[in-house]
Amino acid sequence: MTSYTHLTIREREMIFLYHGFGFTIRRIGRLIKRSPSTVMRELKRNTTKFRAYSPSLAQKSYHKNKQKCGRKRILDQSPYKETIRKLLFEDQWSPEQIANRINLENNESIISYPTIYRSIYNGLFDEGFPAGSPGARKMLRRKGRKSVNKRIGDRRGRFTNVKTIHERPIKAENREELGHWEADTVLGHRGKSSLVTLVDRKSRFLLAGRIPKNDSICVRDMIVKLLSPLHKKQRKTITPDRGPEFAKYKYFSRLCRIDCYFADPWSPWQRGTNENTNGLIREYLPKRTDMTPVSEEYIKSVVKKLNNRPRKCLGWKTPFEVFYERQVKLI
Repeated sequence: MTSYTHLTIREREMIFLYHGFGFTIRRIGRLIKRSPSTVMRELKRNTTKFRAYSPSLAQKSYHKNKQKCGRKRILDQSPYKETIRKLLFEDQWSPEQIANRINLENNESIISYPTIYRSIYNGLFDEGFPAGSPGARKMLRRKGRKSVNKRIGDRRGRFTNVKTIHERPIKAENREELGHWEADTVLGHRGKSSLVTLVDRKSRFLLAGRIPKNDSICVRDMIVKLLSPLHKKQRKTITPDRGPEFAKYKYFSRLCRIDCYFADPWSPWQRGTNENTNGLIREYLPKRTDMTPVSEEYIKSVVKKLNNRPRKCLGWKTPFEVFYERQVKLI
């Protein structure tokens, strides 16, 4: 059995011609190799007492009706449309984070993230973008990082007589409790300002501060500044890499009363939580960005956005909610 296909404009013109000759419905069907019922429905649908059958008008009517077919776009009339627009473009949430957070706060499945993706690619959020541009698709967050060459002269890995990540408590390894931090720096333009970033392993909560120079003294002082306000229960361990900027580890370890463990040389995957968070920061402060003119308010706003962005690994709760053990209404 062959699948049904709609009439073409050529077939409609032949129906018009043969019908004008006075041929019967059955004969017209045989001539165009279509069922007589197909010809009869076509004439009945597009002929009235006020208008004779017209193949061009019939074709136009077909295209108009075709547009009404298929699955309706769920977000067209959804009350969450503007909320989704804000979270996409202002807060840089992913469609998956948006959908699951909406469902979490409403305790029911309201929308799925493929629906949001379809709406983006169908142009629902393209208002305000130049014609011919990728539109809202361009605003989707991108993942992945490019490999970089190791810097010549880096003394990374030359620390001796230090505790290694393999000696870290099992609760830190298994993310069983708060207070186990991973540390790193996000470099700005060569020789200029950079960021010190601390990420809690369990909650993914981020602390960050800008330093004028990426040396051990500036890094030491910033770590003390970031950790000192926290309760002692929130300061258990810290795991930096073996970069020379963490050479003053004994000072901030003693002052903050926090145990310091070092990852193996050139093993960023051992501090994957921090590396992933640094990648998210790079969306706001790309590589080779001079961070000196960047305001403290902007840096704080970036940290706030990341701490208030729901995470799949946290059951769509935010790092802030997990770290401070409270729920916040975000939508």
